[in-house]
Amino acid sequence: MALTLLATPAFAQSLPYHSDPSAREILPSLTPVPAIRFLTTADFPPFNFRDAGGELIGFNVDLAKRICAEVNVACTIQAWPWEQAASALGEGQGDALIAGLAMSDENGALFDFSATYLALPGRFVTRAADIGLFDANALAGKTIAVRRGSAHETFVTRYLPEAEVARFDSEIAALEAVEKGEADAFFGDAMRASFWLNENLSCCGFAGQPYFRPNLFGEGLAVAVPPGNDAVRHAIDWALVKLKGNGALDELYLRWFPVGFY
Repeated sequence: MALTLLATPAFAQSLPYHSDPSAREILPSLTPVPAIRFLTTADFPPFNFRDAGGELIGFNVDLAKRICAEVNVACTIQAWPWEQAASALGEGQGDALIAGLAMSDENGALFDFSATYLALPGRFVTRAADIGLFDANALAGKTIAVRRGSAHETFVTRYLPEAEVARFDSEIAALEAVEKGEADAFFGDAMRASFWLNENLSCCGFAGQPYFRPNLFGEGLAVAVPPGNDAVRHAIDWALVKLKGNGALDELYLRWFPVGFY
């Protein structure tokens, strides 16, 4: 079973299709959506942050603008401190929060969520010279670096019981172990690993395929809306399908993530 799970990862294409294609046929009624007031934060590059001139930019910011343009409604984007953003949405300060709020049971009791617009797979990282030789089904006796206590540690111990697991306090420390030759590979959150790889391209790179395990790694990123605000949520879902279909979503991904994590 472990070999099968490793050999056939879901959504192995370069840019996975996260939205439900059937939503293409659900044209939202825009009458109750004259505008979308997006809330975000300004402290999580490259998703949402301020540039040197103080302008709010990032993947989420551009996506919010594209969503509004696609459904042809007015759009505002306001930055809040992370610890206040969800409360601001709940208090009616905005119509949608695009800031990576986890789709946890706790948050699900407070908010509704759009379709996933960016899933977050787990991936292996090896030294550059080993990428072409990497085989996920031949890791018995190899040392895999992981962040201690992470879902990715659970994945490795569950599906690769014959591998040696080296546990570190952070993803960075685990990745550096690969760089130093202290581990044969890293397994962890692909998005965070891509940020590190962007600064260490001569050293290392992704090896093998991405692994999408929502039950372990989470559902990915989605837009939160106040409960019952179906008009806004349906408009966002419809826009996400259209943006994927016309290539805009892929273009944003490639612009903001030069080291792609799929």
